[in-house]
Amino acid sequence: MAPWALLSPGVLVRTGHTVLTWGITLVLFLHDTELRQWEEQGELLLPLTFLLLVLGSLLLYLAVSLMDPGYVNTQPQPQEEPKEEQTAMVPQPVALRRCRYCLVLQPLRARHCCACRRCVRRYDHHCPWMENCVGERNHPLFVAYLVVQLAVLLWGLHLAWSGLHFFQPWGLWLRSSGLLFATFLLLSLFSLVASLLLASHLYLVASNTTTWEFISPHRIAYLRQRSRNPFDRGLTHNLAHFFCGWPSGSWDTLWAEGEAEGGSSQDV
Repeated sequence: MAPWALLSPGVLVRTGHTVLTWGITLVLFLHDTELRQWEEQGELLLPLTFLLLVLGSLLLYLAVSLMDPGYVNTQPQPQEEPKEEQTAMVPQPVALRRCRYCLVLQPLRARHCCACRRCVRRYDHHCPWMENCVGERNHPLFVAYLVVQLAVLLWGLHLAWSGLHFFQPWGLWLRSSGLLFATFLLLSLFSLVASLLLASHLYLVASNTTTWEFISPHRIAYLRQRSRNPFDRGLTHNLAHFFCGWPSGSWDTLWAEGEAEGGSSQDV
C-alpha cells in the first residue's frame, strides 16, 4: 500500500470516528459516572453491556463504510431493443439511461455518485461521515447502525449527566468535570443528529423511497409528473422487502405496475 493511501479521506474519517468513539467511552469510565460506580461495586453486567453496544455500533459503522453499496457493473451493456409483441396496452419499462460519467446503462433507481465515481443501485445518498454511498446493499445495515448508535448515544448522555455534580465551586467543578461536560454537549449534538436521521430513514423505508427521490423527484425521469410513488406497496410489503428482500422483484416491474394502476385510475 502506498504511504499516501493511509492519508485518504476514507481512512482519516474512519480513524477519526473510531478514536472519537473510544475516547468518549474512556471519558465516561474515568469520571464519577454510573459506569464507574457500577465497576467499583463489582456490578459488571451493565458496563459490559454498554461496551458491547459501543463495539456493535463501531462494527456496524465499519461494515456500512467499507462494503459495496451496490455498484453497477462498469462493463458497458448494450440497451435491449423492445420486443415486437409488446403493445401500447402493456406498460413499458422505463428506458435505461446511459451514465455520462462511467458510460454504463443505469438500472432504474440508480444514480452516479461523483464522490465514489461509480453508479449505485437504489442510490440513497453519499454519507461523508461514512465516506461511502448508502445504496441497495448497505441501506438496511445503515438503518440498523443508526438504531444501535442512537441507543449508545442516549445511554452515554445519561451516563455523562450522572457524573456532573454542579454543587461544587465553579473553578473546582471546571477542573474536575470540564471534559465530562464537553462530552455531554457533544453527545447531545450527536443524539439530535442521529434521531433526525433515524426518523427520516424510517419514513423513507416505510414509503419505499430514497433520500434522492424524496428531495429531487422533479429531476428524476421515472418520477417526473407522477402523482404517487410507483414503488410504494404498503407498509408491511415495504418493510419486508427492505429488510428481508421478500417478496423479490425488479424495480421495473413495480414501476410498470404503477403505470398500469395510474392509467386505469385516469380512465375511470
